[in-house]
Amino acid sequence: MTLSTHILDIAAGRPGKGIVVRVEAFGGDGWRPVGAGTTDEDGRITDLLGKESLVRGEYRLTFDVGPYLGPEAFYPEVVIVFRVDDPSEHHHVPLLLGPYGYTTYRGS
Repeated sequence: MTLSTHILDIAAGRPGKGIVVRVEAFGGDGWRPVGAGTTDEDGRITDLLGKESLVRGEYRLTFDVGPYLGPEAFYPEVVIVFRVDDPSEHHHVPLLLGPYGYTTYRGS
């Protein structure tokens, strides 16, 4: 199915727009790129994979938040690793972002 994300800037109370997100899948020889995107005005990327399909396995999302947070960002990059057990389901991985912390969860 599909993989999406949504970034909310909880300190500013608005979507995190213009943030680059990369997707990699883990295979026998390490991580390989499978998709990327940039968040829209609403902080969303509705399809991170493009022509790729989800398969069972581990994935890594890398959020390049440094340019969004500025040169003194405590976390210039946020990396989330997650597992796909049922590739037929939609997977949504939101990021709640602040200048000194972040959290994530499995969305719907």
